[in-house]
Amino acid sequence: MYERHYFRWMLALASLLLAGASQAEAPFSGPKDVAFAESLWNAMEKFHMVGPNRFQSMPYETPPPHGHMVEVLEGNISVDGRKALVIVKKNFGKSKTETRQEIADNPNAFMTSITVMFRREAGYDDDNKNWFWAKYTPNGEIMKNPKNMALAGRVAKGKAAGCIACHAAAPGGDYVYIHDRYK
Repeated sequence: MYERHYFRWMLALASLLLAGASQAEAPFSGPKDVAFAESLWNAMEKFHMVGPNRFQSMPYETPPPHGHMVEVLEGNISVDGRKALVIVKKNFGKSKTETRQEIADNPNAFMTSITVMFRREAGYDDDNKNWFWAKYTPNGEIMKNPKNMALAGRVAKGKAAGCIACHAAAPGGDYVYIHDRYK
């Protein structure tokens, strides 16, 4: 009888430990990732990369998943005491028929989301060049995937699809499609 209770107790303990480990090892969407993504948005607003006073460039055509047109800005900004590179991609195309000029003339009418890569410190995610990923609504809310996970952090790390899987295929090994500079 003692052995049976001991075995049940060990099974219950192992279940709790495994549940806690799987939560701790989630590749993205945790409270720290969400807090950092919020700080990142605030820094991008301060540097006029997003928000009502944002810089604007001419959009260009691109393949999915970002929309049929995007506008990209990049530069160094400071987030929570970390000064590093940020790449901001504004994604356009609600009906996929808008022209470059229509989007340039009225970007707010056509913007669907803003996706961001921020270069974190060494050791953050060495396997993936230490990029932090986030996806926001045009007004700065962190978007969620179908499983209600915030799209912030190491988004879909280890999965066959998602930010990291797609950008790992970028030429030059830097996870950036628009150029090869950040190895």
